[in-house]
Amino acid sequence: MSGSAGGTLANMEIVVASDAAQAAAVAAQRIARRLRAAVRRRGTASVAFSGGSTPALMLAQLVTLQVPWEHVQVFQVDERVAPDGDAARNLGLLDSLPISPGQLLAMPVTAPDLHGAARCYADRLPARLDVVHLGMGDDGHTASWAPGDQVIDTTEPVALSGVYQGHRRMTLTPRVVNAAHWRIVLVAGESKGPAVARWLLRDSGVPIHRVRRTDTVVVLDAAAAARLPRLDG
Repeated sequence: MSGSAGGTLANMEIVVASDAAQAAAVAAQRIARRLRAAVRRRGTASVAFSGGSTPALMLAQLVTLQVPWEHVQVFQVDERVAPDGDAARNLGLLDSLPISPGQLLAMPVTAPDLHGAARCYADRLPARLDVVHLGMGDDGHTASWAPGDQVIDTTEPVALSGVYQGHRRMTLTPRVVNAAHWRIVLVAGESKGPAVARWLLRDSGVPIHRVRRTDTVVVLDAAAAARLPRLDG
């Protein structure tokens, strides 16, 4: 694709795009390709999307691409514990997807028993998700695995984090993310550059280090990739 370059680093495919819009387009095309392939193989596909600001560009691109949405189940990677309709919720990002209400399995973060709700959500997950989309924060967190939060070490598939940036969160854990057939990490912005470099150069101090490197593609804009060494390939 024009405006992007690729290579490998630390056993992962890295794609560097010229800017955030181009990175979003690359990620959308990769996800669409994976979903189409899964539907061809099995007649159905599953994908889990993360929240944050960067995915909005990607989702806007994704809905313009050829995807057999009628055969796709959509899950959330993480969600803030907040009332329905709250601006802090990630769920609104998925409103643009051309799917029926029954195809979207939203995390039940308004349930009175959150731990029980997390177990119920885990029961609805497929044995292996086809695609997991992840982002990364300036501090190296992904999903809702904040630095120092014990949620990253739980053996449960879905769990509750502590309070982070004002909210407790429900999140898929490394057990589920790393069991997926394929992962894509989309990161944009100069402020993410130091954490991206720490992660890809194998610094175990950033939570995203717990993401399995095999079958993971990292899509960066040029600003986020600025601190990386030269890529192989």
